Amino acid sequence: MHRWSKLFIPTLREAPADAEVASHKFLLRSGYIRQLGAGIYNYLFLGQRSMNKIIGIVREEMDKIGQEFFLPAILPREPWEQSGRWTGMGDNMFRLKDRKGADLCLGMTHEEIMTTIARSELRSYKQLPQIWYQIQTKFRDEPRPKSGLLRVRQFTMKDSYSFDIDKAGLDKSFDLHDAIYRKIFSRCGLKFVAVEADSGAMGGSQSQEFMVYTDAGEDLIASCPVCGYAANLEKATSQLDPVTEMEATGDGLPELVSTPGCAAIVDVAEFFKISPASDVKCVAYMGLKRGAAGQPDTWHGVAAFLRGDHQVNETKLMGAVGAAELRTMQAAELEQYFKGPAGYLGPVGLVHNEKPMGEGLTVVVDKSLEGRKNLVAGANKLDYHQRNVVPGRDFTWTLSTDIRSVNEGEACPVSGCDGKLVVGKAVEVGHIFKLGYKYSESMGARVLDPNGKEVTPIMGSYGIGIERILTAAIEQSNDKNGFWLPASIAPFTVVVTVTNVGDDALRQAGETLAEELEAAGLDVLLDDRDERAGVKFKDADLVGIPYRINVGKKVASGQVELVTRATAQSVDVAMGDVAALVKTRVQEEQLLASSS
Repeated sequence: MHRWSKLFIPTLREAPADAEVASHKFLLRSGYIRQLGAGIYNYLFLGQRSMNKIIGIVREEMDKIGQEFFLPAILPREPWEQSGRWTGMGDNMFRLKDRKGADLCLGMTHEEIMTTIARSELRSYKQLPQIWYQIQTKFRDEPRPKSGLLRVRQFTMKDSYSFDIDKAGLDKSFDLHDAIYRKIFSRCGLKFVAVEADSGAMGGSQSQEFMVYTDAGEDLIASCPVCGYAANLEKATSQLDPVTEMEATGDGLPELVSTPGCAAIVDVAEFFKISPASDVKCVAYMGLKRGAAGQPDTWHGVAAFLRGDHQVNETKLMGAVGAAELRTMQAAELEQYFKGPAGYLGPVGLVHNEKPMGEGLTVVVDKSLEGRKNLVAGANKLDYHQRNVVPGRDFTWTLSTDIRSVNEGEACPVSGCDGKLVVGKAVEVGHIFKLGYKYSESMGARVLDPNGKEVTPIMGSYGIGIERILTAAIEQSNDKNGFWLPASIAPFTVVVTVTNVGDDALRQAGETLAEELEAAGLDVLLDDRDERAGVKFKDADLVGIPYRINVGKKVASGQVELVTRATAQSVDVAMGDVAALVKTRVQEEQLLASSS
């Protein structure tokens, strides 16, 4: 039996000043974690119990579709060189050398390492499919650790990898993970949504995130309340309402207009008496292209053009131009590529006969500009704009694609749906990818197909953040007094609070009740501290335990008080019935989760 008086549970009345989001505040106040350094945390007794329960659920579900491995956290350079990610990971990767000078890194993820096993051991299609997973510590040199366990430099991940003979097999492995992830998150009590996502550095053809809505989130999700469409803002699209075009002036050809002091979109719109939707915005970047093995990285100019009322989605833009990073052009670079200043940049004259005016400039036009006419754009000259600009007639581009972020209230992109998109913050708790052949091809994994031909297996990668499940659960279930977790991941299911341990009858009743609850298969914490009842109640409300049984004066009449933390509702129950009642409530919670 666990007795509070014997445990190390260092609760705090107030959160540290630097704790901003709810989960960070309550993880510290409840004694789940303590910070060791920037983005580095110690997990104390209560925190580790919850983590172990989450890991247990993940392992139990993953064992239904895969086999558990355990791979090193310290990794040699060579596999990362073979995949091309040794330089591609940039400063996010922790790097070190051993005493002989060999390059090593701390594992951020294990695609390369799993692929080395497949390359060495898999020989035939008869050995496929394979799904291998591990639950392992990962490392990321996060530039701005913040929000407690949400953005850290060391974290725990369940990562799994699938190897299939063809795309149909990958589809099945992907769908298996989708179903298992939904089961895991439901059992952990999360209210989640699955969204389309960008694959980022992982690569691949399809990517799906599992998100929990919370103001603490750093991801933005666009969703439709009518049809259920949902996508990360880095992937989301929408249908735009028709725009009333301006009438052409003069001969209808581009006309140079003096616009002194009109560098901002709002000033341009006011000057021409137009909607910002009829102004062409230019955002100028330098894009980093990673060099091949042994080759240096290089920077190239990228000019992004879109409607004045839209914002560039830099993730979409990086994917479109194949850039690892983007940064804003500086004055000298603007002169090199545009021969003009910021605030007056435009597309006319940048590309002629497919040769950019500035060597190496990639001109990207958002799809929303195609088919438009009589627009206003910068003239690449201080205090001047052009009007009557028609895309395709007056300027061309390197590529045209979707590079904008959708706005709340825009029409749902699903055909036939009349819903409007809403945008909200969310935390990512899981992510699944169809990697394709990126790693198996570059690293030389081969198997024989049914015809005896050597082929490359196709891969998938699938991750779950263990700490993120805990923090997301706290974010969605807290109040001013603390938080509550579902019984499945709470450090204890029920706390038995003896209101006065100096009273022998109450103390003995508490001991007996705790034993009965344990015998019923429940995780029980007996609060036998010599503290005032109010202090105990506050601590119990703080630390995430879903049920509290108060053993007080009503014991004389054979009753105790059962408090449900989520609702703050209490009910008097006969001592002989309370164990069965708590167990029934937990079973009902589990049944509801399993049916979600």
